[in-house]
Amino acid sequence: MSLQQKIDQDIKTAMLSKDAVKLRGLRAIKAALLLAKTEKGAAEGLTEDAEIKVLQRLAKQRKESAEIYKTQNRPDLFDIEQEELSVIGTYLPIQLGRDEITAIIKNIIAQTGAAGIKDMGKVMGAANKELAGKADGRAISEAVKELLS
Repeated sequence: MSLQQKIDQDIKTAMLSKDAVKLRGLRAIKAALLLAKTEKGAAEGLTEDAEIKVLQRLAKQRKESAEIYKTQNRPDLFDIEQEELSVIGTYLPIQLGRDEITAIIKNIIAQTGAAGIKDMGKVMGAANKELAGKADGRAISEAVKELLS
């Protein structure tokens, strides 16, 4: 079952159970997926990687918005963003921990022969391909900097 079909099924379930929070999050996901499908230059259907990227973008937007609302003392809007983030998070792959990311990046550094911070671009390219969907870009970047320094 594709992500789009799963979202559609979960929307029906949320509507029947009158779960407004989950329904709001699911509708946001569905809208983003439809938008990604109809973008100029998009393929016939979305690949699984493209769907994950859409979900990651939504999650990142929710996190950033929640931080802004928290600093501006808007708990009502902060709660909405957090609720939607939790719904989006259920469809994302499980994120790797710091130790797992570090181990994978050490392996990539050994494979590429990177010697210092000047080779960060080479390591980041390989790390982003390897860890796509499994780790946040910021966490990858911090781990690479730490290991190459």
